[in-house]
Amino acid sequence: MEILLGFAIAVLIGLTGVGGGVITAPVLTLFLGVPPVESVGTALLFTAIVKLAAAPVYVFRQQVNFRILGLMLAGGLPGVVLGSLVLGRLNAANRKGPLFGLLGATIILMAVLNLIRLFSRKRALPQRERLAWLPLAALPIGAEVGFSSAGAGALGSLVLMSFTAISTAQVVGTDLLFGLGLSLAGGGISLGSGNYNAALVLKLAMGGLVGALAGASSLSLIPSRPLRFALSLWLVSMGGQLCWRAMAG
Repeated sequence: MEILLGFAIAVLIGLTGVGGGVITAPVLTLFLGVPPVESVGTALLFTAIVKLAAAPVYVFRQQVNFRILGLMLAGGLPGVVLGSLVLGRLNAANRKGPLFGLLGATIILMAVLNLIRLFSRKRALPQRERLAWLPLAALPIGAEVGFSSAGAGALGSLVLMSFTAISTAQVVGTDLLFGLGLSLAGGGISLGSGNYNAALVLKLAMGGLVGALAGASSLSLIPSRPLRFALSLWLVSMGGQLCWRAMAG
């Protein structure tokens, strides 16, 4: 079951470009009954493994701007630490209601951002790059990832498109390595605090590595826009369910 789940999530990531954290954490919580804090840590580790497998492809294709990546990580990594601390504090206080509510609201926000990106017009390059703002803009993204495992894909690419003039291909590659860095940092914190399920990470990764290859090879065969639209709507409903749990609790 978990291996198939990892395979399906990785295929969806490859076909739609929607981030792994925004899919994995709510699925683990709602369908497998994993506690919110454990689901976030497990999602971070799973996402890191899948992105680690895909990263060399983007580096080999020269689709990563390492200077801009460094600026993003300069703000994003401290943000991950901050978000992880907030998550740990809520968990220590056994406040599951706020955890469900904040996780659900984050999932809804990410899904709505993906819908906006789906229907937005062709990207217009900024007249002037604002690289000095990148660390500051990446700080809350890192906090979002540390708290919920979601946000690096949608928000990271939005920042890159708004503040830099790099090509669309480099936006994708740079954002993927940015997300990888945040997932490794957040996953490392989860490892240290024990907020993850090792057996679940292993099973998800077994399916995820195969699914990443399957999704990449099927990209030209299956139209991504309708699938991405349907997935975003489904994520909105899942976020709503988490928010409902928060109010019911």
